[in-house]
Amino acid sequence: MTSNVAGRPVVAAVDGSDSALDAVRWAADEATRRGLSLHLMHIVEVSALAYAGAFGLSKDFFEAMRESGRHYLDDAVTAAGKLHPELPVTAEVVDGSPIPALVDASQQAAMIALGSRGLGGFPGMMTGSTAIATIARAHCPVVVVRGEQPDPAGPVVVGVDGSPTSESALALAFEEASFRGVELVAVHGWSEFAIPDASSFAQRFGVDWDAVQRSQEEQLAERLAGYGEKHPDVTVRRVVKGRRARQLLLDNARGAQLVVVGSRGRSELGGLLLGSTSQALIHHAPCPVLVVRAQS
Repeated sequence: MTSNVAGRPVVAAVDGSDSALDAVRWAADEATRRGLSLHLMHIVEVSALAYAGAFGLSKDFFEAMRESGRHYLDDAVTAAGKLHPELPVTAEVVDGSPIPALVDASQQAAMIALGSRGLGGFPGMMTGSTAIATIARAHCPVVVVRGEQPDPAGPVVVGVDGSPTSESALALAFEEASFRGVELVAVHGWSEFAIPDASSFAQRFGVDWDAVQRSQEEQLAERLAGYGEKHPDVTVRRVVKGRRARQLLLDNARGAQLVVVGSRGRSELGGLLLGSTSQALIHHAPCPVLVVRAQS
């Protein structure tokens, strides 16, 4: 994503909900920062509704749904225009199912922005199967816009664990911090112990936690070195603790304007659609969460 987005729009999904409009505003800001255009999509799930043909749904019914979608898009175009009058904005109604439509759009997108509730506006829906499946399959980074309006002076937070997706997330996080002119907080949680008793138990067998801590700090410094040279304008604060990554990231997300993570981390099972850390963040983070897959 970081090297080949010229001419690609930032895409936002629109469904008439306030949450979707939050995603549109976030996407408009992002597109403006990067000098890109904004493309808005409303998806009419014809495939599922067509199955109800036996109930007498007519072509007029589907056209009414499309017309509602066009009104939603008009409102979204207006919202984006109020923030950035000069931003090029396009909009379309797409017939299909949300996940395939969004994945298809991701092939030509710089980034996709989703609200934290609904295609359909139902609480929890967007941070459920639709968002998870879209993030896991998308060809570009996907942001779930959640939380209150973030502090524009707040930092960008990135999770770092040395995995391929983490490396992609780190590259994008440096870009985001640079574009926004804010501090980057690089977070590395190196312990998977869920409870303190487990750590104490391991310590009784001679684990030198101070040595482990120093080693982890050195590894993080090595990961950051090249990016710091590429983005000398970005001030980096390192957070390295023997805690679970998801909780450490959630803690540091307080007051942040964005959290960037890989779709699967070093300790995730390869068969999972989306890693547990990224899932926890898109459900519970107090700010937008940008999820990145490894660059191919």
